[in-house]
Amino acid sequence: MPDPLTPGDGQDVLARIKQARERRDPDAMVELFTESAEVRHDPFAPESRGALDIRAHWNRVAQEQTAVEFDAERVWVAGRTILASWHEAWTHLANAERVRVRGFSTIELDEEGLIERMRSWPVERVVGIHTEGQHG
Repeated sequence: MPDPLTPGDGQDVLARIKQARERRDPDAMVELFTESAEVRHDPFAPESRGALDIRAHWNRVAQEQTAVEFDAERVWVAGRTILASWHEAWTHLANAERVRVRGFSTIELDEEGLIERMRSWPVERVVGIHTEGQHG
């Protein structure tokens, strides 16, 4: 990827995150990161470091969530950093609670376009119970 990144580069990275997230595909998600990446999914949660930690996180998410929707609202780039506001929704498999999330992330890329460091600030709310045949 070019240095500095273009707005289109930032949108492409968020599109790949969307695809991996909505497919609940840990392999596709892990492919976005360097082997030694640092990820903080929430400012109060422990940091995931390296491919094994990142894979464990996304394996857990794939096992706990279904009916995932993810969309980037705004994407900015500064140098090799992507700044994104986003929203998502998903359903807990254990109790059918439908959750909506709004968040902001900073995503730092290496020269190859892989994520070296990602920080997110999500705010989530349970908005109801998802029943079969119901959308969103």
